[in-house]
Amino acid sequence: MKTNGARLLESLNIPFALQEYEVDPDDLSAITVAKKIGMPPEQVFKTLLTTGGPNSYVFAIISGDAELDFKKLARAAGLRKAEMVPLKDVQPLTGYIRGGVTVFGAKKAYPVFVDETAILFDRISVSAGARGTQLILAPDDYLRAAEAQTADLTKDTTPRAPSFRALGERVGNDEPKNSTLEDHP
Repeated sequence: MKTNGARLLESLNIPFALQEYEVDPDDLSAITVAKKIGMPPEQVFKTLLTTGGPNSYVFAIISGDAELDFKKLARAAGLRKAEMVPLKDVQPLTGYIRGGVTVFGAKKAYPVFVDETAILFDRISVSAGARGTQLILAPDDYLRAAEAQTADLTKDTTPRAPSFRALGERVGNDEPKNSTLEDHP
């Protein structure tokens, strides 16, 4: 199926592949899409429309296994704050329905910010502009076609290690302050 995204990439002479999959309207998650097209979730990027206030919209493109950090997006986009656009407003603002949103051919060319992890891969997958169809292309080509900027946009999901001080307080630091290795058998 030829989509607006595919047409735009062709007009820019950008190589890509279209990957179709069966849509489950009850599960439009990027992780499910990744399974269906046989790519790791970190290479399947979801397109989120956010707002920084009245008439201020920004696309945030993040990997399927990540969560958007609104403070990081706001900082990158020069906004005071950022939040998701209500679902009822997505189609009127973009022309696309949930599960098929793409930056290509949207009703307006909103600023596009892509999480910096995209450049770690040879190929990424993004919505082609219709549910059930993904574009597979090189991240640099996507950034160029989308006229996007990269930034750190996702929440840190790695658990933070407790500080040594916190460990000492939790364990109860009964060690003498000037102990040496020789003091311990």
